[in-house]
Amino acid sequence: MPDTHSQPDSPGPAGDKTLEVILGETQAKLEQQRDAWIRAVADAENARKRARADVEAAHKFAVERFAEGLLPVMDSLEAALLAKDVSGIEITFRQLKAALEKSNVREIDPALGEKFDPNRHQAMAAVEQADAAPNSVVAVMQKGYSLHDRVLRPALVTVAKALENKGGTPISGSTTESN
Repeated sequence: MPDTHSQPDSPGPAGDKTLEVILGETQAKLEQQRDAWIRAVADAENARKRARADVEAAHKFAVERFAEGLLPVMDSLEAALLAKDVSGIEITFRQLKAALEKSNVREIDPALGEKFDPNRHQAMAAVEQADAAPNSVVAVMQKGYSLHDRVLRPALVTVAKALENKGGTPISGSTTESN
C-alpha cells in the first residue's frame, strides 16, 4: 500500500511559494529600495552643492548696485583732483578708493599701447597713429571698473587703426600705374 502521508517532491499548487523564492524576491526588493535611497541621498547632496554655489555667487555680487552708484562720485573726485582743487578732496578720494578696493571693485585703466580687449574696454574712436600698433589703446577717456571678475563699466578708450596706404588703393595697397 502506498504511503499517503509523504510529501510530494514538487511544490503544490502554482500559488504556493517556497521560502527560497520569497527570500529571493524580498532581497531583490530590498536592493531596489537601497539603490533608490542611495540615489535620493546623492540628489539631495547635489541640490545642497548647487544651493551653496548660488549663495556664494549672490554674496560675491551683492554690492554691485552699491559699487555702480559710487562710480560717478569717484569720477567727480578724480576730476577735482586733476583741476588742482585739493581742499580735502584728496583724502576723500583715497578713502573712497580704499572702500571700493575693500569691496573688490578694481580699476580698469589700460596702459597706452595695450591691446584692445572688447571685454574690458569700449572703443569710443579709432584713429590712425603711425607710432601705435593697430588695435591698441592710444588714449583713455574714462577708466572702467570691475567687481571681482565682472565688468561694471568698461574703460572708454581710443584705439589705433591700421594706416591707409597713401596713394595706394585701400584694397590691394598697390599704387596705380598706367601702362
